[in-house]
Amino acid sequence: MGLEDVFKGGNIVTGLAIGIGAAVVAPAITPVLRPIAKSLLKAGLIAYDQGRVALAEFNEKTSDMLAEARAELEEAANGAEAGAAEAAEGTAQQSSGRSVRPHSSRT
Repeated sequence: MGLEDVFKGGNIVTGLAIGIGAAVVAPAITPVLRPIAKSLLKAGLIAYDQGRVALAEFNEKTSDMLAEARAELEEAANGAEAGAAEAAEGTAQQSSGRSVRPHSSRT
């Protein structure tokens, strides 16, 4: 009869013996298990804090890259608008037959 049989409705005496044995042994094991559980909790807290810091740094770097990409897109859009305006000005001057020459002062 295995341990599974005890929990599946096996012999009630065996189940009671296991319960009583656990109740007797638990106070003896608790002082040993408490420091182990405490150190596991500490390790978990340290891992959590390090993960939070790493995520914050990742978020900051991602935000910086996003801001740079938006700035580059804005520069490209402004450059395209300026280029289109210059091309339109050049086309208008060519159609009127005038050339663009700097004014010279005659003295």
